[in-house]
Amino acid sequence: MATMLRMNQSNDTTYRATSFELGPIRPPSEAYSLLIRATRNCPWNKCLFCHCYKDTTFSLRTVEEIEREIDAAGAMRDRIVEASHQMGYDGNVRMAAAALLSQPYDDPCLRNVALFLYGGGESVFLQDSNTLIMRTPDLVRVLRHLNEVFPGLSRVTTYSRSHTAAHKTLEELKEIRAAGLIRIHMGLETGYDPLLQYMQKGTTAEQQISSGQKLVAAGFSLSEYVMPGLGGKAMAEGHVRETTRVLNAIDPAFIRLRSLHVTPTMPLWAHVQDGRFQLQSEDDVVREIEAMLQGLRVTSELKSDHILNLLMEVEGTLPRDQAACLDIIHTYLSMPDEERLNFRLGRRMGLYEMLADRNEPGRHDRVAEMVRRIGERGDDVNEVIQRLKDRFI
Repeated sequence: MATMLRMNQSNDTTYRATSFELGPIRPPSEAYSLLIRATRNCPWNKCLFCHCYKDTTFSLRTVEEIEREIDAAGAMRDRIVEASHQMGYDGNVRMAAAALLSQPYDDPCLRNVALFLYGGGESVFLQDSNTLIMRTPDLVRVLRHLNEVFPGLSRVTTYSRSHTAAHKTLEELKEIRAAGLIRIHMGLETGYDPLLQYMQKGTTAEQQISSGQKLVAAGFSLSEYVMPGLGGKAMAEGHVRETTRVLNAIDPAFIRLRSLHVTPTMPLWAHVQDGRFQLQSEDDVVREIEAMLQGLRVTSELKSDHILNLLMEVEGTLPRDQAACLDIIHTYLSMPDEERLNFRLGRRMGLYEMLADRNEPGRHDRVAEMVRRIGERGDDVNEVIQRLKDRFI
């Protein structure tokens, strides 16, 4: 089936008409979204904790170019729909997409469209890091064309910087929302001004509040990303206190936890190496999340949908599930040291997802044996855990 659908790259005209650019990242929650690259890279690109877009240059794309690529994605969709009849699936597009995804092929665009159709064909994510930087009339035109080519979309989402959203008027944001952009993913990271300055975020807590409130007022589903651990040891208290304050002021639809992990690909790595920034332990990061949860007064969905988070089951609807989330944290923190170490290693080995998983003797014994072997080699288990986490970035 992949051979049937693969584009004929020897025919330049045909291939250009049925291919499109893909940016490097998307939120985990957009795994089944069609990816349309509206801008390239990041216009700010200075955050110390970020490894994306380094050594790249930001650029806007023309409306005409984006529209052509929307058309190209639509053409791929049509070919898969056609194949769902030709391959004996009686028009079941999801089955045809699954069959395509099960076969090896080298066309990421085709894979993206297949994933989109396998997931129901209802969501689109506009890449790259700051789509709201586009002129409002241009973005509105792109959104309208997108909905013409893909009627029936239930969700169109994108990333935005708070600084950029703050410079759009409420009327502009309402126009963009009416044109079909549903959700904004925004990297809040922290609400603590000294930490925002240290991490070179290029915004302030008050700007985050004003832009967040304006996006909510315009009707967007706002998804704010928070980074537990970002304050390190020196600014942990201010990070928790002020981030909680900012979130309470905005009351976004989603709060997404993205625990800090630093790798050599990030500018922050040099600060860790020379001692300017001292990382917290994973247990201390869990305590940060606990303190934040205790102070939140919001009606948000709390999401822990990233593999770097230790306790992925700490999620739910606030305030309804607030106590249950805190109970999970208390259960973990009350475990003996060796059991917390066992869970941390097992989590990073991919053997545990939830705390209850450690109650399965086979899994627990396997992790305990690994802890023993690491100790026999004279290695530090926590250093091994850090190396395992490097794979997730």
